[in-house]
Amino acid sequence: MVVLTHERIYGGTMQQGYFAVIDTETTGLFPGGHDRIAEIAIVTLDRRGVVVDRWETLINPGRDLGKQSLHKIQARDILEAPTFADIADEISWRLSGTVVTAHNLSFDARFLDAEFRRAGQPLPDFYFPRGLCTMRMAHEYLPGAGRSLQDCCDSFGIALENAHCAGDDAEATAVLLSRYMELDAQLSDWDILLNEATSTGWRHDPPAQLFPPAMRSTGAREGQHFLERIVVSMPEYTGPAEHEEYLALLDRALLDSYLSAHEEALLVQTANELGISRSQAAILHAQYFNEVVAAAWSDGVLTVDEMQDLEKIAVLLQVSPDALEAARQPREVRVPSGPGNADKESDSSFRSPLQPGDMVVLTGDMSKPRDDIEGHLRDAGYVPHRAVTKKVKLLVAADPDSLSGKARKARDYGIPVVGEDYLWRALANVPDHNANLATR
Repeated sequence: MVVLTHERIYGGTMQQGYFAVIDTETTGLFPGGHDRIAEIAIVTLDRRGVVVDRWETLINPGRDLGKQSLHKIQARDILEAPTFADIADEISWRLSGTVVTAHNLSFDARFLDAEFRRAGQPLPDFYFPRGLCTMRMAHEYLPGAGRSLQDCCDSFGIALENAHCAGDDAEATAVLLSRYMELDAQLSDWDILLNEATSTGWRHDPPAQLFPPAMRSTGAREGQHFLERIVVSMPEYTGPAEHEEYLALLDRALLDSYLSAHEEALLVQTANELGISRSQAAILHAQYFNEVVAAAWSDGVLTVDEMQDLEKIAVLLQVSPDALEAARQPREVRVPSGPGNADKESDSSFRSPLQPGDMVVLTGDMSKPRDDIEGHLRDAGYVPHRAVTKKVKLLVAADPDSLSGKARKARDYGIPVVGEDYLWRALANVPDHNANLATR
């Protein structure tokens, strides 16, 4: 694919006419309500059917991401992404003088119209009605085919590698449009639309500020480890009290063996406020890791699940490979004191802040229906609650980096925000709950 610069496409050569093939990923289905765009892509296609540019970015919607199992956008990826208002000028400039095209254009058009109006920059009324919808065009060019983008692409053998990724969906749609043009190469409507769009462009100069696109992460965490963001050298006035405060925060953050971006930022902020340098933090991380290892070996056995947890924590805290290898070596058994010693089958390294009667709030699109999860919570002796108050003990989020109102409120109150996996582990460690499940 030949990729042209913004200036070559949107500067002097726009007069030849281009199709702007768009795709959006959204938090839901209702643009007139509280749902927002979370990702947008614009693929530029020329009259020959050649893709000449692809631009895409994640967008911070200012709310939770909705059904993440569908679009697979992670909340940590959009924390530093631009808002729609930030990039409204650039999107308007990129669309100006083009024929907008999408697969199910009415869906993307409704969301873009709502976002532009919310940003106080509505597009010209003629723009979307004059666009092309490759889904509707399939009735003419692919009679009998299904309506989905995948089905239409399959008819031509067009590769669609990552469905529900705005960039890949938009590029597949662009190729689909080019195949339509090949089937009807002499149709004058293509040129009529392009000429009309070019003559009615409303922006010719790029905006003064272009925000760098925010992209999806590619699996492994990208960027600087949070430990490296702690000040290397600073006046050290720390002591046991400061260390204990940092370790307590670390204990809360690692309840679910995961560090969200919010938790990382809070750890960095706390270390810097307490005067804990990077070298001191590394020592505290090693101390914390050793405590978790000792807890895992407290029953004399290190299970596969426990070892996997230790491996996760070692990565999160940048613990040395030697320390992780040492964690595999048997430790002295610690016999729990007092009545009701832990059952051997329970996860001895699992740490839960929950007690019977504690209130738990859920947020986000979980793997099971909300009512079912709340039923499991009640069976285990916990109280599912629909609102976050200071009395709530735990917030379980589909994505621990969620920007939902519930998640923001929980962080304000200092309530731990954990992932769904943690919830099922917590329930698995409740004997009465396991008995209830066995009788169902």
